[in-house]
Amino acid sequence: MLRFGTAGLRGPLRDGPDGMNLDTVSRATAGLVDWLRGRCLGGGAVVVGRDARHGSGEFAIVTAEILAAAGFPVTLLPRPLPTPVVAYAVRELGAVAGVQITASHNPATDNGYKVYLDGGSQLIAPADTEIERCIEAVTDPIARTPVTPAADDVVRRYIDRVARLPELIGGPGERSDVRIALTPLHGVGGDTAVAALTAAGFKHVHVVGAQFAPDADFPTVAFPNPEEPGATDLLLATATRIGADLAIALDPDADRCAIAIPENHDPDGDGGWRMLRGDETGVLLGDYVLRTAPPDALVATTIVSSRLLSKLAAARGARYAETLTGFKWLARAGDGLVYAYEEAIGHCVDPVAVRDKDGISAAVLAADLVARLKAAGRTLADELGDYAVEFGLHATDQVSLRLPDPAAAADLVNRLRIAPPDEIAGEPVEYTDLLQVRGRMRTDALIFEGASSRIVVRPSGTEPKLKCYLEVVEPVASRDVLAPARTSAERRLAELREYCGRLAR
Repeated sequence: MLRFGTAGLRGPLRDGPDGMNLDTVSRATAGLVDWLRGRCLGGGAVVVGRDARHGSGEFAIVTAEILAAAGFPVTLLPRPLPTPVVAYAVRELGAVAGVQITASHNPATDNGYKVYLDGGSQLIAPADTEIERCIEAVTDPIARTPVTPAADDVVRRYIDRVARLPELIGGPGERSDVRIALTPLHGVGGDTAVAALTAAGFKHVHVVGAQFAPDADFPTVAFPNPEEPGATDLLLATATRIGADLAIALDPDADRCAIAIPENHDPDGDGGWRMLRGDETGVLLGDYVLRTAPPDALVATTIVSSRLLSKLAAARGARYAETLTGFKWLARAGDGLVYAYEEAIGHCVDPVAVRDKDGISAAVLAADLVARLKAAGRTLADELGDYAVEFGLHATDQVSLRLPDPAAAADLVNRLRIAPPDEIAGEPVEYTDLLQVRGRMRTDALIFEGASSRIVVRPSGTEPKLKCYLEVVEPVASRDVLAPARTSAERRLAELREYCGRLAR
């Protein structure tokens, strides 16, 4: 049967226990009911939400009805909504659990079942395997009781909270001068993001019309992921046309946010846009949050992200933590957490309200940072240049090798574990096997680190892929040598990409 991976149950829409279907969802919910009862949480409130994928409406209704029949007061969200709204609602309503039906940025043929526990954080071990055992023990029939969808109240409260973030974090400021291009990539984040940005004071939000309405077939993109080549082409064309200051792409369930910035604008308006990597956005937002954070605040990222945040935290007097991949770990990084991010364009900018990645609040905060910099005659590119001079240029990339099945990815990692390289692309490397460590950092991943480069290799937790995370650090004495440093870093990244590409041959 489907197992809880990095982000819950996720799989193709098909019959059988290894697919997402009504029987799988019913049994998963019945197992969740038994697990909650076993922890004396029976009768506690539960939130159920959904995206707009094929089957999501039916799956959400059956989930809510099984919980209701088991005696749990259920808040069934009124329509397809972003995943962060469920994370917020669990925390805001004091629910014992939440379920979001979503497959995030997976292909149109997939769907999933994401579980939040008390406090609004994602499911982690050992609860995941305990629930799986409860699912395996489920016997028919499974009772259902009709549930009336909730009103919009909790959604409005979420939007109000997000809209207040610029003043909570940055203080009063003028935002109406910023022009924003936005796409939800056929997902469910469009209306909520526009409402939050407008309520925050951004009056010039221009959407990509061809991608704005939810569409479960994702007709304009090969893969509905802002990180995939071509996925943001329509966004950048819109940004160029309107002369935007910032371009924002949400993934289909709006828990992730990618941004693009104007860089070296062509006077004829024919280009000059650059998509920022998650690591670049991560340090920009992290630094912004830390400017008004309390002393000794905590920021966090994952083992596969850039090391730049750790250097910035030390320079700003903040604490820094590193976790395994996934926000189920980042949300639990420690007391005093004010910001967390993962390189896969996931950002938690308001852990007081949402203990998970939230693309909409990240978009609002990024827009606010652009507004404040614009008022000072600066840009996000200027900020990134300053970081390069202060900490060295940290250039990152990722190689994803799509394989026939998850087992093939695990086999590749094991082959490297048995015969690890002494050097990669001409640089000697030290090797760390995270299967050999104890505690929460134990995972199926390998780290190869040299004097100026780093590669983390692991099998994906949600797709049949081998993932390689690359980082190169180049010293930058002044802004005058920033361009050659970028050239050198790109050349080195190309060598690392070539090495990773050969792993599956």
